[in-house]
Amino acid sequence: RVQLVESGGGLVQPGGSLRLSCTAPGVTLNTCGMDWYRQAAGNREWVSRLGTDGSTSYLDSVKGRFTISKDKGQGTGYLQMNSLKPEDTAMYSCMTFGPDRLCLNDWGQGTQVTVSS
Repeated sequence: RVQLVESGGGLVQPGGSLRLSCTAPGVTLNTCGMDWYRQAAGNREWVSRLGTDGSTSYLDSVKGRFTISKDKGQGTGYLQMNSLKPEDTAMYSCMTFGPDRLCLNDWGQGTQVTVSS
């Protein structure tokens, strides 16, 4: 097990975009699915899932604005966030899952996304 590493957060104005990344140092995540979560005011909320079969699903409030994906090299996961709103402000974290033991990893520190004018 390794600690996942999220990056790409920052301060952005409403309507702006960010792309978050999720990696597992030294581990290839090609066979893994991935979830993105966000936490604000102590409440963790599921945001999006990329299944091991390539299927995707999203929280209703982000549908049409966020896109989850994973590259075919190291299996780095991404969350492309467009048309950001102040209510998207949160600490975003990823988690991997799947039948391969390489998919069992630990929570990372997360990456802060702040949407504000």
